[in-house]
Amino acid sequence: MAGELGNERDDYSRNSTDFADEWAERSGSRRRWRVSARLDELFRTISLYAVPAAIMLLSGLVLMFQESQYAVRGETSLTFQAKGDVPATFGPPMVQGVLERAPAVRQFSTHLSEAPVWFRVTVPPVGAAQHTVIEFPSRHAQTLICWRNPDAPAIGRADRSAVRGAIRMSKAGFAIDLGQLVAPVTLLCEGTFSGPAHLTLVAWPASELNVSEREFHRSNGLLEGGLLTLSAFVLVTAIINKEWLYVLFAAWLIGNLRLAANSLGADTQWLERAIPTDLDALVRKATFAIYYVLTYSLFTQLFKRELRRIGWRWMVMVLQWAGVVLCCAAIALPYAHFIPVLWVVAALGIAIVLVLLTRILVLTRSRVAMWYSASLSIVLFATFSEVIAAAFNARALATAFNSVTAALFSSLMAALAIAEQMRAEHQGKLEAQTELRNAYDVTPVGLFTLDDQGVFVRGNAALHTMLGIPNTEGRTFRWDQYFGQSTWRMLLDVAQHSEESELEILSLPRDDGRTSRYLVKAIFSAGRIEGSLQDITERARTMEQLRYLAENDPLTGVSNRRGIEKALAEAIRTLSDARPAALAYLDLDRFKLVNDLFGHAAGDEVLRQACDRMRARLSTDQSVGRTGGDEFIVVFRDATIKEAAAVARRLVDAICGEPYQIGERAFQVRASAGVIELTADMRVPDAISSADRACREAKKSRRELVVYERGAAAFRERLAELRLIDALDAGLTPNTLFLEMQPIMEMASPGESLNFEVLLRMRDSDGNIVPASRVISAAEENGSIGMIDKWVLTNTLAWIDLNRDRLAKTRFVCVNLSGASLNDEHFIRDIFTTLAAHERAVGLLCIEITETVALHDLDNTRRFVDRIHQLGGRIALDDFGAGFSSFSYLKDLAVDAIKIDGAFVKSMAAHPANLAIVEAIVALAKNLGIRSVAEWVEDTATLEALSELGVDYVQGFLIARPQTPEAILAADSAVSFVRDPQLASLLLELGDAFYPRHRSNSALH
Repeated sequence: MAGELGNERDDYSRNSTDFADEWAERSGSRRRWRVSARLDELFRTISLYAVPAAIMLLSGLVLMFQESQYAVRGETSLTFQAKGDVPATFGPPMVQGVLERAPAVRQFSTHLSEAPVWFRVTVPPVGAAQHTVIEFPSRHAQTLICWRNPDAPAIGRADRSAVRGAIRMSKAGFAIDLGQLVAPVTLLCEGTFSGPAHLTLVAWPASELNVSEREFHRSNGLLEGGLLTLSAFVLVTAIINKEWLYVLFAAWLIGNLRLAANSLGADTQWLERAIPTDLDALVRKATFAIYYVLTYSLFTQLFKRELRRIGWRWMVMVLQWAGVVLCCAAIALPYAHFIPVLWVVAALGIAIVLVLLTRILVLTRSRVAMWYSASLSIVLFATFSEVIAAAFNARALATAFNSVTAALFSSLMAALAIAEQMRAEHQGKLEAQTELRNAYDVTPVGLFTLDDQGVFVRGNAALHTMLGIPNTEGRTFRWDQYFGQSTWRMLLDVAQHSEESELEILSLPRDDGRTSRYLVKAIFSAGRIEGSLQDITERARTMEQLRYLAENDPLTGVSNRRGIEKALAEAIRTLSDARPAALAYLDLDRFKLVNDLFGHAAGDEVLRQACDRMRARLSTDQSVGRTGGDEFIVVFRDATIKEAAAVARRLVDAICGEPYQIGERAFQVRASAGVIELTADMRVPDAISSADRACREAKKSRRELVVYERGAAAFRERLAELRLIDALDAGLTPNTLFLEMQPIMEMASPGESLNFEVLLRMRDSDGNIVPASRVISAAEENGSIGMIDKWVLTNTLAWIDLNRDRLAKTRFVCVNLSGASLNDEHFIRDIFTTLAAHERAVGLLCIEITETVALHDLDNTRRFVDRIHQLGGRIALDDFGAGFSSFSYLKDLAVDAIKIDGAFVKSMAAHPANLAIVEAIVALAKNLGIRSVAEWVEDTATLEALSELGVDYVQGFLIARPQTPEAILAADSAVSFVRDPQLASLLLELGDAFYPRHRSNSALH
């Protein structure tokens, strides 16, 4: 026991020691980690704050207290005598004499003149043991020749391409080394200059000038290298970020560099390569013009939104066209003439840009805009300061603030602007990411990410709610847990390969057995599927309901017009000898009376019961649809015409057999049906129209059912109507249409007048005349009756104009217009245009309108009648008396004649009531001063009765049938068409007796 306890104690001691060692090791590791972290923080602080601060501080101290190694001393500005208008014939001795009388100056301006300038200078010694060097610092100097003695050869010659003698290149100009001087020396020089040159002379000790030249070249190198580096940085940034505004800015910086080089006089080289001397002027002009274009483009692109906001577009257009002028001047003008144009454009551009920048800065406080504005302002002001200084002789301005300083400051501010824009973009991205994360979390649409195995990587709250995914850490959930493996394969295929990455899917049943329908949109990116999930269960139910309503009548539950036409089209498509089909059209005859007497609620119930009765008697191959208020279509698939007719008879019997019980009321409704046999070449509208025609025939004949088998005459008639309709749809007037004319005889003088009515006729393909009523019915059904009426009226007027001299006895020509045409404003405008074009013919025209059309809109009819009268035409009321209307409206409607409805005239001799009606109409017309015309006069008894009543005109087969236009022209009067001698004699007797009895003051003359 003691041994065991000892062993346990030893084990415990060893375990304790091991634990202590492990703890010590872990503690040491933590300490080392903390030390390393603190060192990282220290290094970061030193690098970010201490080192930059030290650099700035030391740089400031050096600039303040340390003398520059390029400091120079001993330069002396010299006075000299200069003259620029010396005649070319003067030699150096003569010029010497001229200059001796010129005043001494320290600066001489050429005022853009390129003529030679002569100047004389006395150079004092600059120090013992030092060579004296004279510098000509003007960068505009082109050539230089100098003499110590006017009578001796020149000591040196120089131009921009070569130097000879004592003259050499120095900085932006020239220099002459005079050696060690012990006494003052006088020099005579001739120079040429280009541009706004200012001639100055400086005497240097040779060593000091060498220092100044080194400083010049160093400054030029620093400027070129710095701006090129900055341009390259901006360009690389633009390419990486695909920000093309930075590309424009990089090009603008290069332009900035070239302008600074121009100010330094170093623009004769590029990248340490000399530019050919003969191209200097062209390069300078191009530099100014291109820099203007770059500045304009940068400005308008940078402030595009702000410029639209302030709305001063005209100022921008001035800037734009000023650039065009400057570019044209750079191409066309020499440098001396280009400079004044540059001054004007520069001054105008600076003024406009400053105004626009001020306005922009007032409206927006963007720091990016401020930095860019400052950069552009400095450059635009300083770039042309030397030019402006030259124009106004303000040399101090060009010296203190030139393009070199502008290039440095503007580039620095531009860099700050870029940094600010980067910061703003970075901040915007962070804010956008935050907003995106917030939107991701709160959007009601489920958003998810799946790996390529279908495991949810992440999802928003809406997704968890939709699918019931618990918020459990560490657990994985798969797509197929909620939608099944087959749906996962579909989703993967759609996301990877399909352009339409949208899919409707059904979820697996939940615990309560419910399923939901979802719309999934997904894309495959970087090995994952990013998608959205939207619950469309309710929408799917709504769409199902809408699809049902789209093809079904909500009142009765049967198909609507769209649904039944779809079934009819399918029946025609599948029709064959083995699968015949038929179509029935049913119409409830007394349904409108039910609506009028008992209301629409009762009518709706009748419709529902009627549909129930029909559905009870139809098989699954037979479909019924409601196409109108009380109209139905039944499609019979796989049924012969006899079988369909038998079913249609049962449907009619079912509808009519028993009264409809609505509450305590019972209604009896009748029905008519038309059945047609379908053929494979039928169109759906044509089939329905033919069945409707059969139904109307059944209703008119009171036979309840009419059947059109294949080959029935009704189909041929319908085909002719369809051809007419197709021609009218195409805007064509069929060549089968023609006109006939039926004479209208004047009772007072039958042999003295030749009046007639124009009638429309049509021939079918066999040459047979189609009844006019059928033509008019087809045109009215198609909505093309106006075109036919216009054709009739236009041809009638043209015919009257052509034959006016042969119509000496014609007092009026009647033309009938349909009610549909008279209610068409477009037609009304067209016919009055036509009437105005046929002024001579309008005097004979008498337009007939039916009484019912006239009463439909009395005010509109009155206006129409008045306009016809103003043109010299006449108006007659056709079918007068057929409308059973009160005749009181006639006193307000200034018609010229009334045509008594032929139904009264035809049977007046046999029916005393009709005779009384005609007598009343004739008497009314006489009292109102209106002429009366009796139609359908077909026997002598009717003619004699009308004569006794005093009718003014008669028309009918007794007098003449419709005639051709040629026959009308060949006739002398209406009596010319009477072939019965006894009737002709009777007409003359009636005329002689008529005139004294019924003399009237009114006339259609």
